Amino acid sequence: MPTHPDMTTDITDDHAVPAENRTAPSGSTVFDAMQHQIAVFARRAEQTRLGGVGQARNSMDRAAYLLLNRLDQEGPMGVKALAAGMGIDSSTVTRQVAPLVESGLVKRTSHPEDGRAVVLQLSPRGEARLEEVRSSRRELMELVTDGWSEEEREQFCTLLTRFNTALLGVNPGGPAGTPPGQDVPAS
Repeated sequence: MPTHPDMTTDITDDHAVPAENRTAPSGSTVFDAMQHQIAVFARRAEQTRLGGVGQARNSMDRAAYLLLNRLDQEGPMGVKALAAGMGIDSSTVTRQVAPLVESGLVKRTSHPEDGRAVVLQLSPRGEARLEEVRSSRRELMELVTDGWSEEEREQFCTLLTRFNTALLGVNPGGPAGTPPGQDVPAS
């Protein structure tokens, strides 16, 4: 069966051929295959935005989803804490939160202990919208992994989590290519 041009493995009956039966292009390594599949994944994720299925598909961008999810999991917090927890700059969070506040998904309130400080929190509308998107995305994950065993789903999730954690360690908000544990020289 011919493979899709983006695929580096042969596909038979919707299951990848075992590694020992695959032939790699001359000079190719598993790292070549991995980096290529990550690039394909990134493009497909952007194309579909992994937004889910049905009406909620493509209805919330990645930045909004991650911000709302963080506020839902950790509760109200200031911009600096939100930025630090997400590994991004405060100005980026401020820019990304503005449309969420305007649309009523996030509200600014006074800090419970310091009335002068402002914290961000999900509004009831934000909670409902986040759950709608989560539900749609769960449905998409179920659809995409149809035919996978529960063990395969759990293993994929474990490995993807491990991969994402390792990526954060390589570049925890610093310049690209900074090895873990090394400080960036001052310019």
